Amino acid sequence: MMNDRLYYQDAYLQTFSAQITKRGTEEDGTAYVVLSETAFYPTGGGQPCDLGLLMGIQVVDVEEIGGEVCHRLASSLPEEITEVTGQIDWKRRFDHMQQHAGQHILSAAFLEVVQAETLAFHLGKERVTIDVRLDELTEDVWTKVEQRANQVVLENHPIIARFVDEAELATLPLKKQPTVTENIRVVMIPDFDYNPCGGTHPARTSEVGMIKILGWERHRGNIRLEFICGWRALHDYTRKQATVRELARHLLTSEAELIEQTQRVIAERDLLKQTLMEKEKLLLGVEVQKQLARATALGNVRLIQVAFTDKTIQELQHFAQMMTAEAPDAVCLLAATGEKLQLVFARGQAATVAVNQLIKETLPLISGKGGGNPAMAQGGGQPVMAAEEVLAHARRLLEAALEA
Repeated sequence: MMNDRLYYQDAYLQTFSAQITKRGTEEDGTAYVVLSETAFYPTGGGQPCDLGLLMGIQVVDVEEIGGEVCHRLASSLPEEITEVTGQIDWKRRFDHMQQHAGQHILSAAFLEVVQAETLAFHLGKERVTIDVRLDELTEDVWTKVEQRANQVVLENHPIIARFVDEAELATLPLKKQPTVTENIRVVMIPDFDYNPCGGTHPARTSEVGMIKILGWERHRGNIRLEFICGWRALHDYTRKQATVRELARHLLTSEAELIEQTQRVIAERDLLKQTLMEKEKLLLGVEVQKQLARATALGNVRLIQVAFTDKTIQELQHFAQMMTAEAPDAVCLLAATGEKLQLVFARGQAATVAVNQLIKETLPLISGKGGGNPAMAQGGGQPVMAAEEVLAHARRLLEAALEA
């Protein structure tokens, strides 16, 4: 049954020979071949395809099309070649075997522990996900599920994968019904899991290695769970352990006290941040008084026109708020230079000019964008002219508005 699919006969097969039965070039110029038989698993059932080599040429994708396994190649095979030798990327294949079998075990554990079925499965390059029919997932539940799954791994059960006929299929306690009506293949972990599946799997559960749940989130009314198995889990643990050691070294603490020390550092940072904000507010208050003393009288308002070189737009806004609170008759035309030219215009309660109109007519000078309301407006643009020139333009607009 499906004798041309060598991966069904032996999932551990890494090299093989076959005849080329079809070859061609796709619209995008990608060359492909179909073989008399193949060990390359095509994308399907949530599992990515195998990669590897055909006569030394990279196989970049494998897909089943119209019942044929199509091998897409990095470059064309010479026309005179009719028989090829293939080599599977074994590291990739075995990783997929571990992750896919791990999914079977984890899904069966969810069914056993909380009667939650798996609705979807995706085997990604770094992470694997399953969607489980659950309203919520508590720490107690996922711990029990994870422990049960790893217990099955350590018990070293056989994993049997074979095609079955209708009579045998009717006797098996399937966890879900097959999606095809012919060539039905069932993956079985005796007395634990029976599932229709066309993927590649190891021979025993111990080869899956550790199954580790990484996290979860709500997704379309269910729970999307992220996990990894085997070598992926070991590599992930090694990376995270190195991170923990490095953090402990930087924080001058032990791994056991890392969380407590981190909390202390965060608390100290927040206190320093609050203290700095208070100091900056005092300094800004001094600057407000300094600029207010230099204000220019224009009709019934006092103009504060300043181009700063060391302030953010947020600091300009705070300056304007403090100034207009201190002097209700003040009008502020403020700028800050940097990668962008930032503008903040503001007025006190006693002034009637609409500063949003002033900034609207000023921003085109610097190809800028912005907005606001009659009491405060802000914007930014390219520093194509000096900030003083931009503010001088805004002052002329202000003078015209006051005379109107």
